[in-house]
Amino acid sequence: MDIIRTGIGITKTIKNVGRFREILTVLARHGFSELIVKSGLDKLIPGFVLPARVSELKREDLTTEEWWTVFGTQLRLSFEELGPSFIKLGQLLATREDILDAGLIRELKLLQNKVKGIPFDVAKRVIEDSLGKKIEEVFRFINEDAIGTASIGVVYKAELLSGEKVVVKVRRPGIAKLIMTDFEILLYIVQKLEKASTDIRFLGLSKAISDFFKSTQNELNFQVEAQNCERLKQNLAAIDKDQYIVVPKVYKEFSSSEILVLEYLDGRPFNEFHSLQELGEDVVVKLEKSIELFTHTLLADGFFHADLHGGNFFVLKDRRIGIIDFGLMGTLSKKQRSNLIGILYAVITHNYDNLVYEFLEVAQYDSVPDHEELIRDIKDSISPYVGLSVQETNMSELVRNLIKTLSKHELYLPREWFIIFRALITLDGVGKSIGLDINIFKLLDKDMPKLINELLSRKNAQEEVMWIAKDLLSSLRIVPKHMKWFLKEVSKNNYALEHRIQGLENLTNQFSRALYILGLSMLACIFILSGTLFALNRELLSPYDIPVISWIFWAFAGYLLVRISTLRKY
Repeated sequence: MDIIRTGIGITKTIKNVGRFREILTVLARHGFSELIVKSGLDKLIPGFVLPARVSELKREDLTTEEWWTVFGTQLRLSFEELGPSFIKLGQLLATREDILDAGLIRELKLLQNKVKGIPFDVAKRVIEDSLGKKIEEVFRFINEDAIGTASIGVVYKAELLSGEKVVVKVRRPGIAKLIMTDFEILLYIVQKLEKASTDIRFLGLSKAISDFFKSTQNELNFQVEAQNCERLKQNLAAIDKDQYIVVPKVYKEFSSSEILVLEYLDGRPFNEFHSLQELGEDVVVKLEKSIELFTHTLLADGFFHADLHGGNFFVLKDRRIGIIDFGLMGTLSKKQRSNLIGILYAVITHNYDNLVYEFLEVAQYDSVPDHEELIRDIKDSISPYVGLSVQETNMSELVRNLIKTLSKHELYLPREWFIIFRALITLDGVGKSIGLDINIFKLLDKDMPKLINELLSRKNAQEEVMWIAKDLLSSLRIVPKHMKWFLKEVSKNNYALEHRIQGLENLTNQFSRALYILGLSMLACIFILSGTLFALNRELLSPYDIPVISWIFWAFAGYLLVRISTLRKY
């Protein structure tokens, strides 16, 4: 009877018990059997027997670095055997220098897309089902040998009937269901292991796995990737006047959530180059300009490519820079961009007080830390790197030191900031791999005045003033109504509160009137400022040259001032 209850309990949590058994078996075979037994996971599946154990090294027999390296090796081998979703998870964890040990990171970085392709007849069926027609009706030919295999998609080179060369990215059949199943099982296993091991709990893997699942959901839908590609192409077109960067054209008429048809970029990836001489001086100039443009998309647009590794960068036949793979993109709101610019400006100007205040603005924390101590610690962790070039700076180490310092003071950055760090670290790696020496701080310093001017532009100021005015007006309208409803509810239930103090009623009325006058005064000032902003940068030779919108704002302000003067008489 207990076995039946156990079986029912596990199936309520995990629907695919067969996959659960397979995952436990692989983990045990690669050295995690002791953890499995300690957490009680082996008892959850009726009749489950652990495979023969490999010799498991004890933590006390190894140095900290050796232990994490061994742990990383065991995890990497397990992920490789468990297939696409686990390999993708391992690759994501390899970017989390903020929470994982360096030895573990080194091992997980060895995880490549070691996933098999899919038979072409399977890919063909997916393509035809998505198109609703035969391949021959759209493509002149498709090369049956994949030119790229990844965890989620397989890429084939093809040619449209119109003669345009394209690539067709095909989503693996059943991958969405597999990732969902593996996510549920893995989260369940990790939560059990975290209870059994302080080492596992320290890693914070539950949150990392949840973040992985959220980011992967967008990558599973190729229509999202198509939109990302088009949006980045438009943003770059506005600033890349010399057209250094090529973003492929999306053929939306042939694309869907399961297949993506893009322009074929004929070139050689950067990870096949080993020196600047091999690249050529003209390409180096374009690459430096491209990095400057990518920095602009991060800080000014708030929409940037978050996975620019050497395999996604190309030197095209016409010597321009091509980029591909738009599944993982970063997005920042206006407020987040403002915070990021503030953080970078504080670093560039060595203003560690403002840097700490900016971090306190974006970080999550339960109690405000000792800011003086935090300023000293931040300065110690960052100042050695400021002013160094790419070749002189270990960006991973810098980020790790920063995160460690913030964690020491129990400050935790949201997920979006780790995507930014990942983008910078990845871009840093591309530069180092070919010997490109760029002073990223000097580059930021050059672009910062322009970005700050954009941030403080008249358009942004007008928008902020309008929102403040709207919020104030809404508050002035809502408060009396809520007070009326509250008093009505109180009287309905026959509540009574009687407390008399001589002269208090007059004092209360005066205080309420003063607050009301203050609110109206602030609103009048906002209307005056709004009208003035609209009149700026215009040649005003007579009152008729002042825009109508300015007169409207000033009229509202005048009405409020008259109202204030009336209230002050009583």
